[in-house]
Amino acid sequence: MAFTEFEQFYLGCLAHASYLIASEGVAAIVDPQRDVEIYLDEARKRNVRIEHVIETHLHADFVSGHQELAERTGARVYVGARAGASFPHVAVRDTDSVTFGSTKLTFLETPGHTLESICILVGDLHRSGEPVAVFTGDTLFIGDVGRPDLGAGYTPQELAGMLYDSIRTKLLTLPDAVAVYPAHGAGSLCGKNLSTDRSSTIGRERASNYALRAASREEFVALLTADSRERPEYFSRDVEINRRGAPALDQLKPLAPLAPDEVERASEAGAIALDVRDEDAFGTRHVPGSINIGLDGQFASWAGSMLGLDVDIIIVAADDETARQARTRLARVGIERITGYLAGGIGAWHAAGKSVAGVSQLEPLRLQALLQQGRIEQLIDVRRSAEWEGGVIGPALLRPLDRLARTLEALDKSRRTAVYCKGGYRSSIAASILKREGFADVLNVRGGFDAWKEAGLPIETATVTTH
Repeated sequence: MAFTEFEQFYLGCLAHASYLIASEGVAAIVDPQRDVEIYLDEARKRNVRIEHVIETHLHADFVSGHQELAERTGARVYVGARAGASFPHVAVRDTDSVTFGSTKLTFLETPGHTLESICILVGDLHRSGEPVAVFTGDTLFIGDVGRPDLGAGYTPQELAGMLYDSIRTKLLTLPDAVAVYPAHGAGSLCGKNLSTDRSSTIGRERASNYALRAASREEFVALLTADSRERPEYFSRDVEINRRGAPALDQLKPLAPLAPDEVERASEAGAIALDVRDEDAFGTRHVPGSINIGLDGQFASWAGSMLGLDVDIIIVAADDETARQARTRLARVGIERITGYLAGGIGAWHAAGKSVAGVSQLEPLRLQALLQQGRIEQLIDVRRSAEWEGGVIGPALLRPLDRLARTLEALDKSRRTAVYCKGGYRSSIAASILKREGFADVLNVRGGFDAWKEAGLPIETATVTTH
């Protein structure tokens, strides 16, 4: 889009994309994340004024910064008319538009992922206003479409039907060359087959997107609703926060450093120690009963899914700056009940004479040997069901991580248990949960299924066992 200024901001831990588009000194921000300083910095760098903030829908997987951004810039916030938003906003409908400089943004109502979902056509007035790009929110992804089970009051089948109509009548009528910029990429909980690519075109999606190959509305609906996915509890909470507008991050209370004794007392009172280090550091030693969700992965999404918004949290990190970073990332999904962080990290805990726990890290060859010797009594695969299509390791039980807590009763806490996922990140989360729940001997498979496969070890055809 050479005719105007454009920037994509990609937030890896949420697989979230937001955008700045500017022309002749005026800018619009599309789908902002909660911490808005990046947009203000970019606007200053480009010497443009942020006058428009646009939400493609009420996001369920993160808390938006639209309200703070509007308060700090005086911008107007635009959201679909069906959103029922209670913050000051402009409710937009089909064909409504905003023009600044040579750019014209035209709104398309595209219900399906949610009822109020909209897409935004970008037109170049120097080229007769013809569309050159479209911001598709969670309606159309690269390689996928939005999940149809997040709209209150409608069945997934009803929403999937709306999504089919929206895509067919609004998006696939656009020229093939129109660029596609979605709100999420691979790893997002808002779809199941998203590409790692950050942009596409209508033509490419028409030809290659699996969901768009459905021959009929009925086939599309069946395809999208065949695999029921867990809907994290925090999703509905984030929608309501976004509906009324979130407070600015600087309104949160300062992050308090806690001595080991204070951490211990808070834990005894029900707070959860959240260890944000990587799996190796966590496995070596950690505060007993802590949950490991590493900052180097999709931290915020998993924290929201596994912890929810209603628990008190103590952050355990490698250093103070990492603890502060974790706090910001947690706030991005609405987790604000942060008691504080362990000052001095696990080193201070150990120096204070407190007991530590650990999780052994298994290399694939060692896992194979232990399986052959019968010394692994329970092997748990915490990948999603769809990931099993590429095969499994030995006699694995399928326990997708987002459902693990509800299926613990079917597992034997006394058995020696090894856990694996695709690369070792999710399995470390799972291992920490099992340890917290009293499993006696838990091992994490370093590198997960990918490492097992790279080592040339035998892969078995998936026979999904969930009970």
